[in-house]
Amino acid sequence: MKNRIISVDIFRGLTIVLMILVNTPGTWSHVYAPLLHAKWHGYTPTDLVFPFFLFIVGTSIAFAYQNKTASSATYRKIIVRSLKLIGLGLFLGAFMISFPFIKDFESIRFPGVLQRIGVVFFFAAILFMNFNWKTLIGICFTFLVGYWLLMTYVPVEGVASTFDRAPNNLANYLDVKIFGTHNYKSDYDPEGFLSTLPSIATSLLGIFTGLILTSKREKKEMVLLGLGVVMLTLGYLWDIIFPINKALWSSSFVLVTAGWANIFLGLIYYFSDVRDVKFGSIFKYVGANAITIYFLSSFISKIMGQIKVGETSLHGWIFQNVYTHDFMTLELSSLLYGLTVVGFYMILAYIMYKKKIFIKV
Repeated sequence: MKNRIISVDIFRGLTIVLMILVNTPGTWSHVYAPLLHAKWHGYTPTDLVFPFFLFIVGTSIAFAYQNKTASSATYRKIIVRSLKLIGLGLFLGAFMISFPFIKDFESIRFPGVLQRIGVVFFFAAILFMNFNWKTLIGICFTFLVGYWLLMTYVPVEGVASTFDRAPNNLANYLDVKIFGTHNYKSDYDPEGFLSTLPSIATSLLGIFTGLILTSKREKKEMVLLGLGVVMLTLGYLWDIIFPINKALWSSSFVLVTAGWANIFLGLIYYFSDVRDVKFGSIFKYVGANAITIYFLSSFISKIMGQIKVGETSLHGWIFQNVYTHDFMTLELSSLLYGLTVVGFYMILAYIMYKKKIFIKV
């Protein structure tokens, strides 16, 4: 077996590229439907992106910690990395370019993408260090079924819980109670408190895939494809009673997204690692500095949105004056802006890779 599994690097980088693309359109008012999140139940291609990253976090944990001992030094590294990720996420949520450079406390968002990555990494890594794969399957099952039972049968202030976006949705209710004004939306947060539980299960499913890829079994790509189909089937069956929903990170959503992740990763593995087809190197470069590239894209995008140019922002001015033309739709203009942003960070990732600059968070 090769020392490095190329497909995982490609998959990680491709996921970051897609995260940047869906996060930086020219204008949110004009975006092609597949590049938007589902309004509530159901999912779009965009809804696959974040769970794919948490899935690959789990796969990477299997690679990095498989032969590590459960020592205080190892735990310290896990804790420090988790705190760094959470800290970067809180910084993004609080930063503003004008004095005092921090938003009013009441308007700072506490949950977030990097915060969830940090929390999920911490729990998934600790669980992996202390339990074998059979026990981890039981823990994953408990998380998914337990979350479904909580969301289904625990009433909210005497009212039966619902899966709809409503005050008696248990996950939404807890977000408001725990975070108050610090949520992404006034009534819930897509990276909220209770939904963190099934998001850990997403990473655990990635760990199982990592164990398969590092094993000596034959036809690993077929195993991943088979697992993907099984998870998709189970997810769609569960959707009947617990709708696929990214904002809630429902248990059916976990299985469906992990199913697609196994299928895509299995295909990439077959071509890159089994057949040795040379492709996707640029995504490998992005994957080598995944968190750094994602953080920079979010930070710079935030700055460009806050710099005023006339009646609009620097972001808006560039979009209106460079990308908006009578001969193309605003949706196309918006997409071209996003692709330009993606191109910039792919070039940056390439330069960093070639200069051997690897910033580990």
